[in-house]
Amino acid sequence: MNAHRKTSLAAGIFYLLTFVSIPTISLYSSVRGPGFITGNAPDGPVFIGIILEMIVALTGIGTAVALYPVLKRQNEGVAMGFVGSRVLEAATIYSGIVSLLSIVSLRQAGTGTIEVGQALVAQYNSTFLFGQSLLPAVNAVLLGYLMYRSRLIPRVLPVLGFIGAVMLVASWACTLLGYIPQVSPQAGLMAAPIALWEFSLGLYLVIKGFKYSAILGSKNL
Repeated sequence: MNAHRKTSLAAGIFYLLTFVSIPTISLYSSVRGPGFITGNAPDGPVFIGIILEMIVALTGIGTAVALYPVLKRQNEGVAMGFVGSRVLEAATIYSGIVSLLSIVSLRQAGTGTIEVGQALVAQYNSTFLFGQSLLPAVNAVLLGYLMYRSRLIPRVLPVLGFIGAVMLVASWACTLLGYIPQVSPQAGLMAAPIALWEFSLGLYLVIKGFKYSAILGSKNL
């Protein structure tokens, strides 16, 4: 297995691992409730969700770090931007995690109130809105540009990423302005193309790897 194949395999695995956080939608249903901090709902689902989000944050950085040695030969500035965007996304994820842990800790200590709980949930929702609801669009544009230009993967995949980025930004703006709820079928539908882009990219990199003809034909690679 050559170096390029190892790079594509590692990046593909990291991309597929970023989907482990999907169950958090249901795992966090209780903690989002107004009475969680003063109630007796189990903490287990929240801790499981937190662990899954930690995995997503680390594997998100892993995708950028794994791809950087190849992408920097195409455009080092854009490749660095992709790494920075991934790191910023991970930082917002961990910021949200702190909010959730604070809710659980206050409840366990018996010092939390409904108002405090709602404030911490609002803080988590805000970090999610500006992190996991916006930065994936930035990631798609940066990585999509590099992949489209280099032809390391079929161009239809980066195009899907560009479409997904536009729809995700539209969804983010509609949520920010109050036109659609943050957790809603409409938001999920508008986020589907970006999710399909990332899943398809991960799957392609694991199964196929970079296009060998693009590697041979590019002086930069």
